[in-house]
Amino acid sequence: MSILVNAETRLVVQGITGREGDFHSRAMLEYGTPIVAGMTPGKGGQTALDGRVPVYDTVVDAVREEGANTSCIFVPAAGAPDAMLEAAEAGIRLIFCITEGIPALDMLQVYWVLRQQGVRLIGPNCPGATSVGQAKVGIIPGNIHRPGPVGLVSRSGTLTYEVVQAMTDAGVGQTTCVGIGGDPIVGTSFIDVLDMFNQDPETDAIVMIGEIGGDEEEHAAAFCAREVRKPMAAFIAGRTAPPGRRMGHAGAIISGGAGTAESKRQALQAAGIAVADSPSQIPALLRQAGVR
Repeated sequence: MSILVNAETRLVVQGITGREGDFHSRAMLEYGTPIVAGMTPGKGGQTALDGRVPVYDTVVDAVREEGANTSCIFVPAAGAPDAMLEAAEAGIRLIFCITEGIPALDMLQVYWVLRQQGVRLIGPNCPGATSVGQAKVGIIPGNIHRPGPVGLVSRSGTLTYEVVQAMTDAGVGQTTCVGIGGDPIVGTSFIDVLDMFNQDPETDAIVMIGEIGGDEEEHAAAFCAREVRKPMAAFIAGRTAPPGRRMGHAGAIISGGAGTAESKRQALQAAGIAVADSPSQIPALLRQAGVR
């Protein structure tokens, strides 16, 4: 089984004719993701990916003509909020926004509109999700995965890749890997994805990759203490980051003494979650928890 994306996904790529959209759409298609349509205003009637994918002027057209049910957005930051709203208004109920640099005030408006419409947004500033052997949506490399029983959720794209590769090298496979995005305002929280993994019968263990800034990891730890009975391992990036300086993601900043790596580690450990000192330790922690 998997969460979010699978063989039933029918993907429309917004911005498929741009450089990034074209490059990553080819990788998604090669992995086996059903890309049924692309969307770029003014290029309707053309094709993309060497004639394999029809391009439409609007997402409404892609939904009507190709039955698209999921969107992946490779649109510059200035147009990405409108792209998300267009997808939702067209009836798409699962949106992945890869775009980074969207102003927080713009995202605040989009966030509430999508929630009111019952739309699941992953991102922005996220790497997407891969359900191993079924489909990948976004920019996570397909060749780092191995099928198996571990679900992974992360705020960081590059740490996702590092941890997945370490797990694969150690013979620990994955069900689905999800990057929720590192911006201050994202559409899906740790708790949302942890709950999906908790309910997935084929996910036997969970890995969570957090970082400094905000209090999402602390809330997730409290949720896990109440609800999750599957083995878990975690890593928190940014232990040496100085207060008041942003490290990497827009949301990765310690302010007012809150959001430190140590406070997050303590919360996770108090919830019974094994916390690694480095990403490379995660496979060993999973093995110690009985994951095979």
